[in-house]
Amino acid sequence: MIGIVATLKAKEGMEAEFEQAAIKLVAAVNANEPGCELYALHRTDDPQTYVMMERYKDMAAVEAHRQTDHMKELGGAMGAFMAGRPDVQILHEVE
Repeated sequence: MIGIVATLKAKEGMEAEFEQAAIKLVAAVNANEPGCELYALHRTDDPQTYVMMERYKDMAAVEAHRQTDHMKELGGAMGAFMAGRPDVQILHEVE
């Protein structure tokens, strides 16, 4: 299993727009990616900082996720409301 933790910062005053775009992406991933077992957005105590928690069956599922039309379109829409690039950690489950 592959885990991904992505920390995302919304531009000040654009948190609601960021959340709306992110919620659409979460719904599309969960509905269309059988290799993804978890894709969920979380808000932190900092109103501009969010964490996307992701869990995939394998790296092939991660690569498939990155190539989907919904990731390109909706992920791009989220970018308009983000303050910089996400901080992404890729984790390999210890079995």
